[in-house]
Amino acid sequence: MSKRGVLAAAVLAGLLSLAAGGRPDWSEAVDKAEEIADLIARNYINPPDARTLAFASIRGVLGTLDPHSYFLDSEMLSTMREEYTGKFYGMGIQITKQEDRLVVISCIEGMPASRLGIQPGDVIATIDGASTKPLSSYEAMQKLRGPKGSKVTITIQREGFDKPIELVVIREEIPLHSVSYAFLRDDRVGYIYIRTFSETTVAEVEAKIADLAARGMTGLILDLRWNTGGPFFPSLELADEFLAKGSLIVSIRGRNRSYDREFRAVRDGQQEGLPLVVLVNAGSASASEIVAGAVMDNDRGLVVGEDSWGKGLVQTVFPLGPDLAVALTTAKYYTPSGRSIQRDYTHLEDYLLNTGVQDESREVRYTKGGRKVLGQGGITPDYKVQLRIKPLTAELIFRGAFFSYGRKFVGRQTDLSKSYVLPQDEEPAGAAEGRTVLSFAFTADAAVLADFKEHLRSLKFEYSPERFAEAEDEIRTEIEREVVSSAWNLEEGMRVYRCKDPVVQKAMAVLPEAAGFLR
Repeated sequence: MSKRGVLAAAVLAGLLSLAAGGRPDWSEAVDKAEEIADLIARNYINPPDARTLAFASIRGVLGTLDPHSYFLDSEMLSTMREEYTGKFYGMGIQITKQEDRLVVISCIEGMPASRLGIQPGDVIATIDGASTKPLSSYEAMQKLRGPKGSKVTITIQREGFDKPIELVVIREEIPLHSVSYAFLRDDRVGYIYIRTFSETTVAEVEAKIADLAARGMTGLILDLRWNTGGPFFPSLELADEFLAKGSLIVSIRGRNRSYDREFRAVRDGQQEGLPLVVLVNAGSASASEIVAGAVMDNDRGLVVGEDSWGKGLVQTVFPLGPDLAVALTTAKYYTPSGRSIQRDYTHLEDYLLNTGVQDESREVRYTKGGRKVLGQGGITPDYKVQLRIKPLTAELIFRGAFFSYGRKFVGRQTDLSKSYVLPQDEEPAGAAEGRTVLSFAFTADAAVLADFKEHLRSLKFEYSPERFAEAEDEIRTEIEREVVSSAWNLEEGMRVYRCKDPVVQKAMAVLPEAAGFLR
């Protein structure tokens, strides 16, 4: 095809996107496309790039369909492979473009963005001083990634905050393994956090379960919060891990009958007898919701947390060549009770901001044991526990106050820390009289809070006593996490943090009830 022919096809694709609401007049559309292509080719101030226009038109067409159908050019395909099989250095966030705004949709727990308090819904206004408005999400992602240890400066806008907040982020290696943390709580309850789904997810989970079982695990909390999903089949394999052979996991139905299928558990003798609680929140989507829905609808365990995202659409990737593809929504999936959990995306802004769905407008279905469950709004947990941090805590996280205090403490750069024996000390623990040994049981007591306030004064951070008192419990927890993380590692810090996580505490409390499903 000639260059002008490609240009005409590009404009035609754009015109067809405008006609998506009805059957277009093909001949008129072709004539108009050729006319507009000729106008652009002859009169545009710069010679047009036909490939760029064609790709933009394809994206325009797909953008009229649903929020999850998209075009994969060579760069995006490379990124997809990188995220599932390689490694990269960056902040640890997922982003999307909403009109001219670059919106954070997920943060990888424990990574730089998460530690600085960046949250889903935050808008990244600038990157290294340049506005993000003209950038695509891919272009922005490339700017946020870079060499290990390098810095990137961003400004964040958040609803409820009067002024943008500037953050300097040091890029780190973003791990691509699925299981970020796994440990025992109270020497009996296992906790596994799955950040995403990939080809290695089930193997990683099985290895962690075997290790925890060898150390006395009698029940499991499976944390799928902020897990936005991934490939379809690993979610089936994970659900199969806990369900009896033959149990329905999920079914899919499409306009094309060839996509209609049921998927059932095919293995026995795994973790079918292990008491189970699954954690979800608004960041849990797609594959995470398949697992949570299968556990809930089969009365295999309990779900705790907040309503999940509500993505019940299935995409099929159609290759267009060695470095191009289209991911097209071809079906909906349904949980074992027969409910679709897909939220309405008629109003895209409401969908992307996850404004929630009224229960009275949702279809009612019933689990295997007769419990009422709802569709059209994600997975609504058996026990709702909202996790909302106080404004001062959010500001301190944004400023990196806890992160910097933890490192100063372990570096003996605060007055109080000089009275502690730290893990890196060569001297025997407690050898110096009057010094306290830093352990995993570290508590942010009154002396630590006073030391932290001195740190805030050094940062010239102003706050009222009333606001500090309101957020004191959260402040103590954040200090404990960062000090332990700095002294040992992120997993030990997370273990400390999860001990005070109200969602995990609720899961611990209802685990005996979850065990009752096994009788």
